[in-house]
Amino acid sequence: MVSDSAHPNGGRVDLQLIASMIEAGSRVLDVGCGDGELLRLLNATRDVDCRGIEISQKGVNAGVAQGLSVVQGDADTDLVNYPTKGFDYVILSQTLQATRAPQRVLRELVRIGKRAVISFPNFGHWRVRMRILLKGQMPVTGTLPYLWYETPNIHLCSIDDFTDMTHSMGITIERFIALDRQGKVSLTNHCQGLANLLAAQALFQLRMD
Repeated sequence: MVSDSAHPNGGRVDLQLIASMIEAGSRVLDVGCGDGELLRLLNATRDVDCRGIEISQKGVNAGVAQGLSVVQGDADTDLVNYPTKGFDYVILSQTLQATRAPQRVLRELVRIGKRAVISFPNFGHWRVRMRILLKGQMPVTGTLPYLWYETPNIHLCSIDDFTDMTHSMGITIERFIALDRQGKVSLTNHCQGLANLLAAQALFQLRMD
């Protein structure tokens, strides 16, 4: 995960919102789970059977040390090994933009899970646009905190880009939530066109019929 939208106590604010979307008792796979922050939250609040997959050995070690079920794996290559509809929810939080093949990863997410929950930074945000327009430089913001030569992000997109992709793939958007720079629900939440300009992040719940 590559966002720094944090609560003052150090926790990611948007993860509380993601956890609230998960039905109690569900079977959950968190792809790109980092050190297991969302897994811990789900265990504590939702009474779910949750597992994680994480590319970094450091993240895997941190999760296992806390008693979490985390394995090392790459979203770009290893999701094919998971069974179809093997989970009620598959979560990809602030990681899609760091994958090499986002469309292929998304296809695997909606195959593996009855529902997929995905969040990402919105490259259509006005601060991003202004940085490029006025300075002619790649943006550095709270949700895109890296310099261009240090960033793990390789496929940035806007909210409209993402919805266009899901529609072209025949994926149903069940829920859309616009988030501000702190990971809280944005005032633009009920207008996607406006959210594409003003929301710093986006959260989608998807399914493939």
